Amino acid sequence: MKKGAKENKLGVENSLVNNINARKEKGVSRSKKDTTVSKKSYTKMENNWKK
Repeated sequence: MKKGAKENKLGVENSLVNNINARKEKGVSRSKKDTTVSKKSYTKMENNWKK
């Protein structure tokens, strides 16, 4: 985790990827059907992973 980065209530740095993974580990992840992340945001995030 970056120096000075804020943690959320799941105990991870605030970012979409970290939140998704932390929820998966805790067993409280949402299905794709119930997601709160827009398709546009998720696609943009995926494109950043491929760099």
